[in-house]
Amino acid sequence: MGLRVLAAMSGGVDSAVAAARIAEAGHDVTGVHLALSANPQSHRTGARGCCTIEDSRDARRAADVIGIPFYIWDMAERFQRDVVEDFVSEYAAGRTPNPCLRCNEKIKFAAVLDRALALGFDAVATGHHARLVDGVLSRSVDQSKDQSYVLGVLTREQLSHAMFPLGDSTKAEVREEAARRGLTVADKPDSHDICFIADGDTRGFLAKRLGSAEGPIVDQNGEVVGTHQGAHGFTVGQRKGLRIDRPAPDGRPRYVLSIEPVSNTVTVGPRSALEVTTITCGRPVWNGPSRYDDLTVQLRAHGEVYPCRFEETGDGLTIELDRPATGVAAGQAAVLYSGDTVIGSATIMSAG
Repeated sequence: MGLRVLAAMSGGVDSAVAAARIAEAGHDVTGVHLALSANPQSHRTGARGCCTIEDSRDARRAADVIGIPFYIWDMAERFQRDVVEDFVSEYAAGRTPNPCLRCNEKIKFAAVLDRALALGFDAVATGHHARLVDGVLSRSVDQSKDQSYVLGVLTREQLSHAMFPLGDSTKAEVREEAARRGLTVADKPDSHDICFIADGDTRGFLAKRLGSAEGPIVDQNGEVVGTHQGAHGFTVGQRKGLRIDRPAPDGRPRYVLSIEPVSNTVTVGPRSALEVTTITCGRPVWNGPSRYDDLTVQLRAHGEVYPCRFEETGDGLTIELDRPATGVAAGQAAVLYSGDTVIGSATIMSAG
């Protein structure tokens, strides 16, 4: 007997094929589109953004082709509070958040899953490129599209009610299947960047909400080398857009080394000064096996992986890298892997 499954349908090709596969497997599937914007645009801008009127219509058309019931759930208020406002407050505090990770944690696998279970559904299916192997989160076979990093915040309980039907397929295979199934989203561009900043101008988005306040850009010696209009417009490791008045003594590029929101100061220096081997983290979530080997950590979405060791310290953990990493920003997630298997995740607090 099949399960009652709620398929989250964004209006893109991945979630449409995921829903179709679950239905074809004999499960009782209902599609739901999450309305996350209080004022959705009529049309997408190229491959940027999502949650538009066009996306909800694409999701409905896909559900009709698959032959499943379809509903729209208004999650705009919750999304604004838990994702957008969190994003702004994190930047205001000098940290660099990952809103996709927060959306998975707070919206898709908290608000939506809680409601689905209350309505009698057994599981929530999404179009994420990741696998569940014996209930444990693992990387997708398509490493270039793998999304296990942004799912690393999920608990074992949440994963026990999750389904990721695309984890054993490449993106090319998903598009080919969509075309065979007659889904009109087969060639639809993927959304990218931050979904609620459709024009991709993160600095402008933050300036509208946090205002402008001139502050200094200083080098490692504390010498002022430029000015800025708000420390919230920068992230650790950033090179472009610094608008520094004078070149470095050695003529090499400067990078953002640290952000101090209280004094509104941005410190810059050479790339070598970004190298860190010790990372302090908080809010750990352990969702994988307790025994593991070949431990690595990923510090950004689609970022490089680093061999490492870790030690639990009270409510957090300290990660020691076997070789230095650069551009490690507070507010990002550190996701621990054993091979392709996710062991757990934690929020980066500091690095050195």
